[in-house]
Amino acid sequence: MPRILPGVIAMAAVVVASNILVQHLLGSWLTWGALTYPVAFLVTDIMNRVYGPTAARKVVYAGFVTGVLCSLVAAGMDKTTLRIAVASGAAFLSAQLMDISVFNQLRKYNWWLPPLAASVAGSILDTTVFFTIAFASQLTPIFPADDVSWANELVPLLGHGPVQPLWVSLAVADCGVKLAQAVLALVPFRIVVGNLIQRRAQTN
Repeated sequence: MPRILPGVIAMAAVVVASNILVQHLLGSWLTWGALTYPVAFLVTDIMNRVYGPTAARKVVYAGFVTGVLCSLVAAGMDKTTLRIAVASGAAFLSAQLMDISVFNQLRKYNWWLPPLAASVAGSILDTTVFFTIAFASQLTPIFPADDVSWANELVPLLGHGPVQPLWVSLAVADCGVKLAQAVLALVPFRIVVGNLIQRRAQTN
């Protein structure tokens, strides 16, 4: 546990920060949480590369528990709903485990391919699961107490494209940020992994 403690702390920090920042808008289609949440994929990939998939899963589960606790606190403060909480938890867990799986299948290839492909796959799954569960009108009968009619208002996609429910624009913008960060995260991934592997070699 001590060796993965930094990863657990980092993941918990990302989850807590994202749960707070998601309440603050950034432009018309995003929240500030969209900028912090993708860091979770970076944390998972670093732990996977340095310590392996079992350690990475432990970090993910710690992040999931942290997210559940954040949702309970937010619900008590009337800052979220059951539907949003379920969507958030399902998206986080499925996407992070997908990330680990894809990374493992590609870990023997060039250093940049596993984290990039894993983050891209995880990001697409995360966005799809979260926004579908949270806002799709087809799932309204499952969560009758949560009014998501505002998210299903028909608007041009990102303000300029074909008419779609508002939540589709939110999902596209969110996924775009995740994919951009998947590329940018390759730099800190390379640096942090290199440092951690060097430290492990020196202590062995």
